[in-house]
Amino acid sequence: MPLNLAMSIMTAAEFLLWAVAGFTFWKKGLHHRFPAMSKYLALRLGSMPILLAILYAMAQPWAPGHIFRPLYFYGYWSVYGASAVCLFFVCLEVFSAVLATLSGLKMLGTVAFRWVALVSLLVSFGSLSLMQGRSGDPLICSGAIAMMRVVGIMGLCLLAFLCLSMNAFRSSMRDLTVGLSLGLGLMAANDFVTSSLISHFESLTSPLQFVNEAVILLSLGIWIAYFVLPEPVRMPLVMPADSTVYRWNEIASALGHGTKVAVAPPSPGFFLSDVEKVVDKVISRNLQSSETKS
Repeated sequence: MPLNLAMSIMTAAEFLLWAVAGFTFWKKGLHHRFPAMSKYLALRLGSMPILLAILYAMAQPWAPGHIFRPLYFYGYWSVYGASAVCLFFVCLEVFSAVLATLSGLKMLGTVAFRWVALVSLLVSFGSLSLMQGRSGDPLICSGAIAMMRVVGIMGLCLLAFLCLSMNAFRSSMRDLTVGLSLGLGLMAANDFVTSSLISHFESLTSPLQFVNEAVILLSLGIWIAYFVLPEPVRMPLVMPADSTVYRWNEIASALGHGTKVAVAPPSPGFFLSDVEKVVDKVISRNLQSSETKS
């Protein structure tokens, strides 16, 4: 099978999977729960046929290259940058959904989430001249790559957070938040590798492009599986009063309302019992010493 034919089949399969993912997502009513994910799917489904049509027209001998090439270039990178913005809000939605039952940690974590994203964007845009790539790349290209890298790092951190806190929040691998994070993590890792090595494999039929397309298909397959399969009913999160997560949530809730927070001292009962033990030991020693003297 020729390489260009194989890439065409994979591209058509990708668009089909995007369509299936969007259909199952909207049919299940998940757009009410994750509106940013709905916008991201709509962006990919709406832009992909247009970009493919322009790319197909560029390959025709009758197409004026000075019109279609800039049209495809700026259209592609505009969609790429808009996708980064949508994915940031998708990560924020998943993070909020995980901490839905812990209002204090959710509020404090959301604020920290936004500040980290803002600082990362400022650092990324401040070092655009140090980014790898061909010299003379337009600002739209470098800016879109910087935004996507920031979002990719946040997606990978979100996936790591879910894996480490799964037992604490009583979640399972069948939760939709885990599936969304898993797909985002795969796409982010794939984007990091592709953007780092794309200068060595610029052809659309290079092995790197096939690996990139295969990872995208795998991520879409994971999303579709999580959209189709029934999500387990999440039981109410019940924690003991001495739980660390519970104390953090109470402290975060108090900070959000401007309440003075004080660390709870040890229970008076434990303190008094220790004092009583010390007094008993002192009295017994004094009695023993008096008996020996007599």
